Amino acid sequence: MEIACLTGAKRLRDDDDDGDDPRSKKVGRDLARRLERDDGEDPSSDRKRILEKLMDDDEDADDQEGEPVDESSVKKMILTFEKRSYKNQELRIKFPDTPGRFMETELDLNDIIQEMHVIATMPDLYHLLVELNAVHSLLGLLSHENTDIAIAVVDLLQELTDIDTLHESEEGAEVLIDSLLEGQVVALLVQNMERLDEQVKEEADGVYNTLAIIENMAEFRPGLCTEAAQQGLMQWLLKRLKAKIPFDANKLYCSEILAILLQNNDSTRELLGELDGIDVLLQQLSVFKRHNPATAEEQEMMENLFDALCSCLMLAANQDRFLRGEGLQLMNLMLREKKMSRTSALKVLDHGMIGPEGSDDCHKFVDILGLRNIFPLFMKTPKKMRKAGTVDKEHEEHVCSIIASCLRNLKAQQRTRLLSKFTENDCEKVDRLMELHFKYLEAVQLADKRIEGEKHDMVKRGEILDDVMEDEFYLRRQDAGLFVLQLLCYIMVEISNSGISQLQQRVHQILNLRGGSVKVVRHITREYAENIGDGKSEEFKESEQKRIMDQLENF
Repeated sequence: MEIACLTGAKRLRDDDDDGDDPRSKKVGRDLARRLERDDGEDPSSDRKRILEKLMDDDEDADDQEGEPVDESSVKKMILTFEKRSYKNQELRIKFPDTPGRFMETELDLNDIIQEMHVIATMPDLYHLLVELNAVHSLLGLLSHENTDIAIAVVDLLQELTDIDTLHESEEGAEVLIDSLLEGQVVALLVQNMERLDEQVKEEADGVYNTLAIIENMAEFRPGLCTEAAQQGLMQWLLKRLKAKIPFDANKLYCSEILAILLQNNDSTRELLGELDGIDVLLQQLSVFKRHNPATAEEQEMMENLFDALCSCLMLAANQDRFLRGEGLQLMNLMLREKKMSRTSALKVLDHGMIGPEGSDDCHKFVDILGLRNIFPLFMKTPKKMRKAGTVDKEHEEHVCSIIASCLRNLKAQQRTRLLSKFTENDCEKVDRLMELHFKYLEAVQLADKRIEGEKHDMVKRGEILDDVMEDEFYLRRQDAGLFVLQLLCYIMVEISNSGISQLQQRVHQILNLRGGSVKVVRHITREYAENIGDGKSEEFKESEQKRIMDQLENF
């Protein structure tokens, strides 16, 4: 899965945007409320001063509009920010119980933070924020007593780290990201989110923009995901996902960030497992066992959670946690209930049962009568899983992969139960297997013919067929269905070597009737064996390859 961008969460957040007052007015209103609460006096004069201050700010903003911004003006802006930040801090320490004494400094500080948004239009000047210590000061304000100031800083950081802006100046972006990471930005952002009340719209927006900062940095520098997860982010995401509050844009965004953290990263997968994250994911997904998502955004969240679960199952320790957490039973129920979650449940089962680590899951799957649900999906792809009138290849790939994993991992009684499925109803499942074999063989052969033609033309033009081109051609063969074809051939070889002569006779009979070739099946299975076990131990790879090659001798 590629790194997610602001998709459904962004749309949902945009829909909620009702054009509220600028942040400075919010800061003013907040302070006015505090004056009334803390002083117990008539705050009318203070409120009047706040309103006058806000009106003056609006006039100043109009005057400044259109002024050129350059290195000198940015330096001046940063200097003003530092002075106002220091003054506000000083007065807050002096008069902690008298908001009226530091009210104007709070408004002034907020104003300069708003002005600093203009720096986001000039990423080549980001180095000034680092050199003049502004990044350190901004990070310090994330723990400001007034959450509105902290949220104003979050808004600014979100704009500074906008992914499009970062790519405008790689050098400026690197300097900024380095400085933010050095200052433990993720830990500070998480601490700030923990104190925000999402029942308040502005604070909910602050959480959303915080997640946007993390996504921006992760997209620009994927390597920071491990560090971010370990700085409290993983724990906060899991806590937020299982919070008993209605579905909203922030919950959707949490699912996206979680999926990003887990992709291609064993460290974060291990951390999630240690934090009982597998149980959290299963609990959240159990909602969709008998009910379809209510909206497109909720469906997107469901898919993100399924993707996160699939990523986790690529770690052996998590396969065991998945089994103990009755994840297999949940996925099996989803297959049976025939809701929208069924497609993704298949994908999860595929990830959970693959390889030697999936052996326990395979045996448990048979014990909970999973074969009753998987074989009807093998015999016929449901209409809901068809796209634009064509059978969904991804569905058939997952079903075939699950059956192949079972044939590889099952022993004794469970293996006998699986093989007996192929003999039912006059070997109808063998007939289906062969039907799929010829379908995918034709598709791959057609792709191979086109590729050979292109290679021939390239050689005639004097072009060199390098490794990059060969990889591209191989991917095209995979898109045509090569991997599904390999799985089908492997299943044919496995059942033919099962000791049930009826199965081997049926396979060879259909091959002969349809002009198929044993040699072709052997070649495809040999190619499959050569690529098996990627990421696994060399010992497993060698033993599995030898086992398959021995079976080919008897096919």
